[in-house]
Amino acid sequence: MAKIRVAVLRGGPSAEYEISLMTGENVLKFLPKDKYQAHDVLISKDGVWHMDGFPTDPAKIFRRVDAVFNALHGEYGEDGIVQQILEGHKIPYTGSGILASAMAMKKNIAKDVYKNAWLKTPRGITLKKTANIKESVRDINETLFPPWIIKPVGRGSSVGVAIAKTVPDIGPALEKAFSYDNEALAEEFISGRETTCGVLENFRGSKYYALPVIEIIPPDGFFFDYKVKYNGETKEICPAHLDSKISEEIQNMSIAAHSALGLCHYSRSDFIVSKRGIYILETNTLPGLTSESLLPKASEAVGLSFPNLLDHLVSLALEK
Repeated sequence: MAKIRVAVLRGGPSAEYEISLMTGENVLKFLPKDKYQAHDVLISKDGVWHMDGFPTDPAKIFRRVDAVFNALHGEYGEDGIVQQILEGHKIPYTGSGILASAMAMKKNIAKDVYKNAWLKTPRGITLKKTANIKESVRDINETLFPPWIIKPVGRGSSVGVAIAKTVPDIGPALEKAFSYDNEALAEEFISGRETTCGVLENFRGSKYYALPVIEIIPPDGFFFDYKVKYNGETKEICPAHLDSKISEEIQNMSIAAHSALGLCHYSRSDFIVSKRGIYILETNTLPGLTSESLLPKASEAVGLSFPNLLDHLVSLALEK
């Protein structure tokens, strides 16, 4: 029987280029070789596509494969742009579609979706890079209680995120966020236990299957920023040591977010468990699949090995 030819997209013109390289490398390494013939499709930072090491027009790549495994992260790969390219060539691909990807990537839009689905999320306001910075600082201070967490609207992996504890901290935090995006989201900082929960579609008889909740404990009490996500210093407890009712609520909220955003195949949502309740922070449409990533750890915890997880995702893409 002929093997299924899969193009593994990685790299891309994104702030998360290096993480995407690692995710793609892991997919290339562990995609079951008895069933799939994997092709390394590297997209350079300047947007040039390469297949098996050679610059190649995307249209030629799609004619040579049966499906695409989207191992990109961040802008271009996770915000609907590459999805438009893939759908334009009618090639099956892993992950969510154009509109769902764009909505989930824009944190302010995702927050509105959460609210409409009756999911508790931190209060926040959106600021524009073109606005007067002093007026933006005043708006944040007058609208939200300190401390504040400030992040680019359209970036993942905690890229450009900062905590402002005092009013003088807000300006530099906004400048940092604006160095990555033209819009920033300022939110009330919710203190509590940081957790995350993945969702798989059409798994073990369930349309939406919530994986075990993972508790994330960054080193020295720092928040789960870009650096500690991938340097191995963070303690990750799977399954989380939470009351069963809290874990179940997080799982239900993950499924609700996945469904409300119209996502496909898999996702992972992040939460804070506080004294005021459980807050959803954001939803990742293409969760990392590196050796330090959370979704593979949760999958392993329910007996789904990494190669079988990859097989399941490609099978979902081919069914679509």
